[in-house]
Amino acid sequence: MIQVCSQCGTRWNVRDRQRVWCPRCNGTLLAPSGPAAQPEWAPRPGSMPAVPPRSGASLPAGYRWVAVRPGAPPPPRVRRRPLGPTPRYPVIPRWGLTEYFESPGEAQVVRAGPSVAAVRATLLATMAVLGAAAFIHLLRYVLLIINRTVLLNRWVAGVATWVGVAASVIAVFMVVASAVVLTNWLIARRAAAFAHHQRPEPRSTWALRAGCLIPLVNLAWAPVFVVELAEIEDRLNGLRRPIVAWWMVWLASTALSGFSIATSFTTDAQGIADNTVTTIVAYLFGLAAVLLALRVLLGFERQPVERPYKRWVMVAVETDEPKDTDPACAVEPEGENPAA
Repeated sequence: MIQVCSQCGTRWNVRDRQRVWCPRCNGTLLAPSGPAAQPEWAPRPGSMPAVPPRSGASLPAGYRWVAVRPGAPPPPRVRRRPLGPTPRYPVIPRWGLTEYFESPGEAQVVRAGPSVAAVRATLLATMAVLGAAAFIHLLRYVLLIINRTVLLNRWVAGVATWVGVAASVIAVFMVVASAVVLTNWLIARRAAAFAHHQRPEPRSTWALRAGCLIPLVNLAWAPVFVVELAEIEDRLNGLRRPIVAWWMVWLASTALSGFSIATSFTTDAQGIADNTVTTIVAYLFGLAAVLLALRVLLGFERQPVERPYKRWVMVAVETDEPKDTDPACAVEPEGENPAA
């Protein structure tokens, strides 16, 4: 009786006794095979179920068919390197979570004018100079009252006169600078507003500059340009009162300034005192006009051009129909005809 080692393939003649382990490599020996089975090797009846005969060539005992893929053996699997511990973040990462895509109709409008900070700083400096000029002329008026009874030193009188003149010249330059800066801001704001609404600018740049910088002409046209800007941005209802207040104070300030300049050539003491009082009031009105102009500017800059001024909110609409509080009841009893 022959038994084949399943590991080294050596055939062993085990004679009449079945072996389990290979004497050479200590491998497992397959079932014995030979020309005829001895009676002691035959299975007992009823111990194993009957196996149906297989079609095709039969294999000797101890062998089996093994399916092998054709061709070369598959490449060995590459072991992945360890990834390490799972990363942890104290907060949710914000990178890569959202992406913004601008459509052609929602492109940002580029403004090419002075910044709001620069305009605000210029207006604040102008208000400071106007307030200082009014205070200097107030001191000059006090010296004029003192001079009625006491003769002032010529150095004190000279300093009071020339300091007032210097304050007036600086105030004029600051007012012109504020007018130029506000005109540039208005032109840039109007261009951005009309471009956002995809409408052409009805006023040319030279017309806007001429209407805002030429004296006496700007009293009529500059507020008109501001009102047009408020209309295109749909903010006229909220800015009508500040614009009207700024316009009225500006008219009064211009009238007082013209009257002060017209009466500044007088030589008598009472005329000089009256002109000093008029100049003080004119400076105060100019200060108020610049302050109201800053208020109008901040009213526009409170929201950018791209953001709408109005918000549409869903509200419950109450109808005038009366609501029945009592449950509906039948007029006639059920199952009976209505009364005549």
